[in-house]
Amino acid sequence: MNRRPTIAEQLARQGISRRAFLKFCAATASLMALPPGMAPAIAEALGKIRRPSVIWLSFQECTGCTESLTRSHSPTVESLIFDMISLDYHHTLQAASGEAAEHAREEAMKEPGYLVLVDGSIPIKDGGIYSTIAGISNLQMLKDTVENAAAVVSIGTCAAFGGIPMANPNPTGAAGVQALMDQGLIARKPVINVPGCPPIPAVITGVLAHYLTFGAIPPLDALGRPLNFYGDSIHDRCYRRPFYDQGKFAKTFDDEGARKGWCLFELGCKGPTTHNACATTKWNDGTSFPIESGHGCIGCSEPNFWDAGSFYKALSAPADPLSFAAGAAVAGAAVGVGMSFMNRAKKSSAKAAHETATLKDLEK
Repeated sequence: MNRRPTIAEQLARQGISRRAFLKFCAATASLMALPPGMAPAIAEALGKIRRPSVIWLSFQECTGCTESLTRSHSPTVESLIFDMISLDYHHTLQAASGEAAEHAREEAMKEPGYLVLVDGSIPIKDGGIYSTIAGISNLQMLKDTVENAAAVVSIGTCAAFGGIPMANPNPTGAAGVQALMDQGLIARKPVINVPGCPPIPAVITGVLAHYLTFGAIPPLDALGRPLNFYGDSIHDRCYRRPFYDQGKFAKTFDDEGARKGWCLFELGCKGPTTHNACATTKWNDGTSFPIESGHGCIGCSEPNFWDAGSFYKALSAPADPLSFAAGAAVAGAAVGVGMSFMNRAKKSSAKAAHETATLKDLEK
């Protein structure tokens, strides 16, 4: 098999200058929440590593994840990312079809250490017969492909948590990649979950850039999501958060509060319980995100979001702004009292310990 070129060699072949490469590395540092000063180090790391083979598998999905990526608002970053990896198999983007397409996947699998990207859930009921590719069930294809992979990236909520195909009553037994590993149905590998319906393009490329740069998966939360992008709730970073704190909520999508940009919590916004980078990274060249466009978050990057209740029913709406403010004040007072009590308890405990030690010294 021919030696895979390094990323630096690949970029040089395409006439990309060192300056352009450093600008890309600065953008990459930003995607990974690193300071711009890390760009030279990233350039050095990326310049030495060889282009990893990537096999992208699409199962029970709507192609929304691929569509999201191809509509990335940073085409230069997107093109470099795809030049830096060898995308050897992708149902939608590859030129080959039929037997030639499956041959490409089989060839890519001959050299261990490739990346597997998965979008779409995997049906496992009745042996996985409900979704097949080239006569092979999704479950069998994933099992075969993951066997010699270095890591798996679950793109979108369907691949990460089962998503909409897993919604009640889940007739196909759809499940996410991690769930299959937990059940022992496929080999256990490092998994990075990049949920969203679909995920933000910059989040997908940012995760790939991190793996390419450091040769390891980024720090993850309890659900296997990169902390760089999923560490905070949308509510924590939302520009409407001050209105929430003031108890100012839109009551309908076209009332005075909505026109003034008040909080959409009472209209069902799931921002407080949803972790994603929508409020900071945004969509469409950083133009907007659903809440900024006037619609509440539906919680699509969380497990079981489709069955979590109405998208238009508040999580726990206050009776009115005054009661909201009063409740906040009471909660604040309770915290203050609790902290005061804990401090007094600590002082009393310390005083008692000191007195005990003093008595022991006197007894000596």
